[in-house]
Amino acid sequence: MVAAHMNPSFRNLLLRWVVLGIGVALATHLIPGLSCDGAVPLLVVVILLSFFNAVIRPLLMLFALPFIVMTLGIGVFLINALLFMLVGRLVDGFHVASFGSALGGSLVVSATNFLLSAFRRPPPPPRRRGPPPPSQAGGGDVIDI
Repeated sequence: MVAAHMNPSFRNLLLRWVVLGIGVALATHLIPGLSCDGAVPLLVVVILLSFFNAVIRPLLMLFALPFIVMTLGIGVFLINALLFMLVGRLVDGFHVASFGSALGGSLVVSATNFLLSAFRRPPPPPRRRGPPPPSQAGGGDVIDI
């Protein structure tokens, strides 16, 4: 009932945080060298990753664009892993043992985000079939003779 009265932008932000939290929690269970000591560090990791993805990641991608193009997009995964490692150094209770663990964790988070985002996107509008409707005489940019 509360969600019905919530601002759609805020609801979307909360949903993205939940999806990110699921991805980070899943990564800590699947990837050796990643661990999280509880719900509070997980929440801090989600907030920091969201902030870094919104502010720092676009700048890094801009500066690393030639590298990203030369590696056919693989450089994006390296940037994500660097941000994952940065968060691991900043948050007490969230441990990233190595760059390989950060890379694996960022891949799990990306895959989780991709899969769960597919369920929250609205379906595309139906495509119109058949000939276009007749235009009204004198109502368009075409000169009627």
